[in-house]
Amino acid sequence: MSDSARLQLGDKTYDLPIVVGSEDEHAIDISKLRAESGYITLDEGYSNTGACQSAITYIDGEKGILRYRGIPIETLAEHSSFVEVAYLLIWGCLPTKEQLDTFSELMTKHSFLREQIRHHFEVFPPGSPPMAVLSAALNSLACFYPELLDTEDVDVFEEAAARIISKVRTIAAYSYKHDMGHYLVYPHPEKNFCENFFHMMFSEPYKDAEPNPVLVRALDVLLLLHADHEQNCSTSTVRMVGSSGANLFASVSAGVSALWGPLHGGANVAVVDMLETIQAQGISVKDYVQQVKDKKAGIRLMGFGHRVYKNFDPRARIIKTQAENVLAQMDIKDPLLGLAEELEGVALEDDYFIERKLYPNVDFYSGVILRALGVPTRMFTVMFAIGRMPGWIAQWYEDRFITHGKIQRPRQVYTGPTEMCYVPLEER
Repeated sequence: MSDSARLQLGDKTYDLPIVVGSEDEHAIDISKLRAESGYITLDEGYSNTGACQSAITYIDGEKGILRYRGIPIETLAEHSSFVEVAYLLIWGCLPTKEQLDTFSELMTKHSFLREQIRHHFEVFPPGSPPMAVLSAALNSLACFYPELLDTEDVDVFEEAAARIISKVRTIAAYSYKHDMGHYLVYPHPEKNFCENFFHMMFSEPYKDAEPNPVLVRALDVLLLLHADHEQNCSTSTVRMVGSSGANLFASVSAGVSALWGPLHGGANVAVVDMLETIQAQGISVKDYVQQVKDKKAGIRLMGFGHRVYKNFDPRARIIKTQAENVLAQMDIKDPLLGLAEELEGVALEDDYFIERKLYPNVDFYSGVILRALGVPTRMFTVMFAIGRMPGWIAQWYEDRFITHGKIQRPRQVYTGPTEMCYVPLEER
């Protein structure tokens, strides 16, 4: 096969290099096209544009494959943990026991927030959006740890990464407690990552939260499944902000803001809202599906389909099993889970959805799990951010220090008015 593609523009021909990835993905390198021809390519939404070369996460949407550093997500969900996966994503290999212990100890050491940051929550009014609080608090960390802004030293970067992954969980729990008007619970040095989150979220002055191990494992898997997902909106934002030379705190804070959007991180909230609407209005699942198929009704089936996956989202199967385990362990008869299962069954047997390859995605069941764990709906996207933090950090580090990416600066096709004269104010 030729190592270049040929582009004909008028009477001129341009040879464009072909780049082949390790999984035999092919891309046409157009980085010099504008300089040589004066043309750019137009790809609104970047749905067919590769912004970088990355060795972190591989997705095959047609086959429903997701791998972190080459390891299938199914294997990691069965055998690994969120903290181990965080190390894998950031450093590119599974840690030894000593490396994992050191990384875990770093996160335990840095799980506390300085008292000034704790008081920071008091300036936010009750009812403040948790994602706004999270983004602001993460950005403020740069003020308290200026020694970590120079991350060219590997040891400094590791400490910065551990601080962020650990503190984002503490910030999330504190924002919830503050919003509820409850006292803030300090991290517990003898609890693991997910146990500590339950402790800070749900402990009371008179009683520490002691979650069932099944619930702890379910949360761990949920975070693990969200740890990275290639060049999505928030990850691309982190890489773009970082490409300017912005520090790690500012870059992941920008990622939180991008994730906040309902078309990205808010998808599982939309699923729960949909299920609650079906339940409240007493609509049968079959009738609701018929309304979804009627374009004039303007109703969408939330939690189905994916921008990348044209097959079953591999994370959805895993999270469905975890949802069933949690509800069985807690002996919860959640009517929303029954609705979700019925909706899934009807949709998967309907030609309308089969032809359009609309299968359940990870958001379809993650909301049900978070409800069962006691996490309020307005915190769902915050949970997504906690899970995605290792991937953001790994992507930021790769762009800055591994591939040495250029500052990102997309082009545009201008469609505004041509040159116009300025009209003085008195003549308008």
